[in-house]
Amino acid sequence: MTNKMWGGRFGSQPDPIMEEINASIDFDRHLYRQDIAASKAHAAMLGQTAIISAQDAKRIAHGLDTILSEIEAGTFSFKRALEDIHMNVESRLAELIGPAAGRLHTARSRNDQVATDFRLWVRDAIDRIDTALAVYQRALAEKALDHAATVMPGFTHLQTAQPVTFGHHLLAYVEMAARDRGRFADARARLNESPLGAAALAGTSFPIDRAMSAKALGFTRPMANSLDAVADRDFVLETLSACAITALHLSRFAEEIVIWSSPFSGLVRLSDKFSTGSSIMPQKRNPDAAELVRAKAGRIVGALTALLVVMKGLPLAYQKDMQEDKEGAIDALSTLSLSIAAMTGMVRDLEPDVARMRQAAGEGYATATDLADWLTQTLKLPFREAHHLTGRLVAKAAAAGLALDKLPLAAMQEVEPRITKAVFGVLSVENSVKSRAVFGGTAPKNVRTQAKRWFKRLQNKA
Repeated sequence: MTNKMWGGRFGSQPDPIMEEINASIDFDRHLYRQDIAASKAHAAMLGQTAIISAQDAKRIAHGLDTILSEIEAGTFSFKRALEDIHMNVESRLAELIGPAAGRLHTARSRNDQVATDFRLWVRDAIDRIDTALAVYQRALAEKALDHAATVMPGFTHLQTAQPVTFGHHLLAYVEMAARDRGRFADARARLNESPLGAAALAGTSFPIDRAMSAKALGFTRPMANSLDAVADRDFVLETLSACAITALHLSRFAEEIVIWSSPFSGLVRLSDKFSTGSSIMPQKRNPDAAELVRAKAGRIVGALTALLVVMKGLPLAYQKDMQEDKEGAIDALSTLSLSIAAMTGMVRDLEPDVARMRQAAGEGYATATDLADWLTQTLKLPFREAHHLTGRLVAKAAAAGLALDKLPLAAMQEVEPRITKAVFGVLSVENSVKSRAVFGGTAPKNVRTQAKRWFKRLQNKA
């Protein structure tokens, strides 16, 4: 019995285990829209170049539209024995329009077909991610504007370092998301070339018009080398790399939300919408949404690592190993979309405890750098000397159990006689953040300017 997919070379059906390991329909069915769009573009080109008749091209297009409707209505029957989305669509097309369906595969292979479909799918996924990141940025900028003057502790080594504003902290993630969007945009621009027409690996002897099908699918141009066209998965790797970096940014913020919402810090509160309880401890409020975003970064990084390992030793051109490019990537992009949505929701939901943030901002001698700067600017001391004197003053305050701005002037003058009462003007956390007015600094006026700049940028891009 001839195998109906592979033709006369095979006289029997594959072993069930072979079917199981070879089938990809469970995940590449996600590519159905792209597969049908690419097939319609290919059929139209074949008809336009008279490689097939205009009538057959029309029948094929009508049949493909019918299949698209069936899949979207949930009435299409996917068959694992047919391996993948391409053969499932082609088989159903034959049922609908008869022998004309067999002409669709003229001048193409499943190699260039899957490469085209997946480029289209990844391109669409990038567009969705970009939109989601823009919404996330907007939520951050809105919250930042609301809290442009809300003082909080800034940390290095997770130790209190200097006062910053909550708005400034949030805008840091807006900047990160902007770089994430830039990486996705770069990946999209590079992937936007069409493999269609490369056939199995060497091109085709049919007089096809690759530029026509590329244009119909929104590609910039056809890929210039047929071997590269079917063997390349850089577009997946690059997109997954952008996904991984984005996920790491989301995870860092999620970790901060976990820390901030702990009773030990009490800097922010999430409502019931983004918290869960305990099955045994009735008092618990767990930031599970943030924890899950933090964890899902591992899945996304894992997808990138897995595909890097798959591709590292593959000779040209197509190898069946490359079937492993889809399942992890589809999951990673879906997971990232969910993570962005969750983080956007948490940004809108979280409320800072302004009084607690103000209190925490002043703990740990956070304005010590302001004191060193004052000694440098007012007394004209070399900064290293000012740094040393400030350290002695902090030690003196710590020994007395006092905050730096509560240390008596006389005690300060024991360390440096030239210190005047004017020094107390720089030791409050409010004055500390106001003084950081240099471009990129945490001053409230800077935060307002930057938040409004982002509103404008996001609106223009939208």
